[in-house]
Amino acid sequence: MKIICIGRNYADHAAELKNELPSEPVIFCKPDTALLPKNHPFIYPDHTNDLHFELELVLRIKKVGKHIDRAFAQKYYEEVGLGIDFTARDTQQKCKEKGLPWEKAKAFDHSAPLGQKFVKLQDLSNSNSINFELKKNGETVQQGNSSLMLFPFDVIVSEVSKYFTLKIGDLIFTGTPKGVGPVVKGDVLEGFLEREKLLHLEVK
Repeated sequence: MKIICIGRNYADHAAELKNELPSEPVIFCKPDTALLPKNHPFIYPDHTNDLHFELELVLRIKKVGKHIDRAFAQKYYEEVGLGIDFTARDTQQKCKEKGLPWEKAKAFDHSAPLGQKFVKLQDLSNSNSINFELKKNGETVQQGNSSLMLFPFDVIVSEVSKYFTLKIGDLIFTGTPKGVGPVVKGDVLEGFLEREKLLHLEVK
């Protein structure tokens, strides 16, 4: 199982980080050790002093595929969930300044916690317009809708499959909307998909 992530997929988020809009999906990966084991606390990593949350819709791949045509991409997934792409922003900035890869900032252990479950797209009222929200300590900090993605699900799946064979259980983090920000020890993060709470995380 692998974790594939899409960067800069919402225009407002790209703008808040002063990044150019991409002409094609920005793809990076995390190892499976980035997942947070069930019933395991999230511990603030000791290699950063500026850890940021990024809430994202997550697709789970249901069958093997390579060079998937966009017209058939929807046959390769049927569920969506929530995940947080934790980013050590200070580490990322140092790597960027030196022109280095920034896996240390994005792919460290437990940097991709998932919600408690996935939801079937067919059970949503509109699978092309999925609302999701992150609350920090009870206050809304991020709100997104899948219709605002620069590259929708089918484009992402097709594009990713040009480079990586997709396998059953692979996860695709599809990008974060504006509103990303820091967390500190003691913060509580709650993720909602169409008003249903799927994610609860305490920062220890």
